[in-house]
Amino acid sequence: SPFNCSFQAMEREVIAALGKGEPDEIMSSAFKLKVTREDIQTLSNLRWLNDEVINFYMSLLVERNKKEGYPAVHAFSTFFYPKLISGGYKAVRRWTRGVDLFKQDLIFVPIHLRVHWALVVIDVRKTTIKYFDSMGQKGDKICEALFQYLQEESREKRNLELIFSEWTLHSMESHEIPQQLNGSDCGVFMCKYADYISRDKPITFTQNHMPYFRKKMVWEIIHQQLL
Repeated sequence: SPFNCSFQAMEREVIAALGKGEPDEIMSSAFKLKVTREDIQTLSNLRWLNDEVINFYMSLLVERNKKEGYPAVHAFSTFFYPKLISGGYKAVRRWTRGVDLFKQDLIFVPIHLRVHWALVVIDVRKTTIKYFDSMGQKGDKICEALFQYLQEESREKRNLELIFSEWTLHSMESHEIPQQLNGSDCGVFMCKYADYISRDKPITFTQNHMPYFRKKMVWEIIHQQLL
């Protein structure tokens, strides 16, 4: 168990993972995903996180939330939204084979805006779609596109119309959620928004937590287990 091993031992493992070695060495593989040393090193301070790290971390959240007492979570891959935008519903229809989105409590959609990561949270329980951006940008169009997607999914899979007026779409304002104070931590902010929301916890972290969160994420990915 992680709690039996000392903090020093954990720190040593993290330093080793971020240290020198073969870039394509596989540091962790699960969920049909692989994370290499090169991927892990995007968690070094002030580097931008890549798709591999984000998708692996989101899978860890989904896995943890299968436990008793957590909301049921589905997380889309970082490749979902670009595919939806470029090809429409048809292009992503098969992404939910074996998943009933409407039986989930929360659906996470990571959004990559060229040089910036943001998160959309669809709360099925509360019929809300919220856009979380650590630079306070607006994502109203993105929320609308995802509502449209849900509408088609509901028609296709349940033969049910979603009623727009029953849903709330909202871009979180910069005073409502923690904001980044540099140009490199958006990916970590996005992952941690998802972590806190998936535990139904208020989002209380700040920019100051980022170096710690990065190290913690290295350990969690290597051990395929959230602390």
